[in-house]
Amino acid sequence: MIALRSVLFNTIFYANLIIRMIVLSPYYFVVPRLTAYEIPKNWARSNHWLMRVIVGTTFEIEGLENLPDGSYILAPKHQSFWDTYALLPRLKDPVYILKRELMWIPLFGWYAKKQRMIPVDRGARGKVMVDVLKRTREELSTGRQLIIYPEGTRRPPGAEPVYKYGIARMYRDLGIPVVPVAMHPGLFWPRRSIRRYPGHFKVRILPPIMPGMDPDAFFAHLIEVTERASDELLLDTIERNPHLPLPPTAIARLTELRKVKAATA
Repeated sequence: MIALRSVLFNTIFYANLIIRMIVLSPYYFVVPRLTAYEIPKNWARSNHWLMRVIVGTTFEIEGLENLPDGSYILAPKHQSFWDTYALLPRLKDPVYILKRELMWIPLFGWYAKKQRMIPVDRGARGKVMVDVLKRTREELSTGRQLIIYPEGTRRPPGAEPVYKYGIARMYRDLGIPVVPVAMHPGLFWPRRSIRRYPGHFKVRILPPIMPGMDPDAFFAHLIEVTERASDELLLDTIERNPHLPLPPTAIARLTELRKVKAATA
């Protein structure tokens, strides 16, 4: 049944994306930008419904009260395609820094351009990064929320964290709060897999790290608070969903955490 439900979900998920983009394009490109943003936000909501109805996967969000007013950097763990869109309905006007190649994709790139997403060449240095920072400041000056994945790429649940120092530079240069987010959608929507698994998990929005810290101290603090919450949620998620097939990284981390828990009991 999991295989059948996974195929059905994936088919409808991508059909939902393509059909919405085509059918709603005339409206999307005519109305004001913020009005148009309701289209991808509603698409995200429809995906949550599809996951619940077809796959049997549900989630809850803790800590919404930790989201500041105005501009801030949202810094989620990145495990799955799910977490690239899941929080869109909860954010007023988010902006992404994304790979410039994504802007070349028909329809998707046009949608992203309408929302003033910020393309970047990942290998770029010097003036290009100065221009990216300038564009970012311009967008944040209007009260937008910047979404950055501190690890840069998707990591399997329980994997050794590999945070990129770029977020510390953004924290220093932009002077706005950073809000860490811990979650484990990768247990239900694994990367590089068509399988989707039923169950329930939590998304935990942590208290904002206010501007003004030394960048090195901020970076260490971000990793510490995010990984502590991530470990807590890993234990909680697996206890709630004992049926889940776990990747080796999650099994190894779970073993370590249980040993520490037993030693301190």
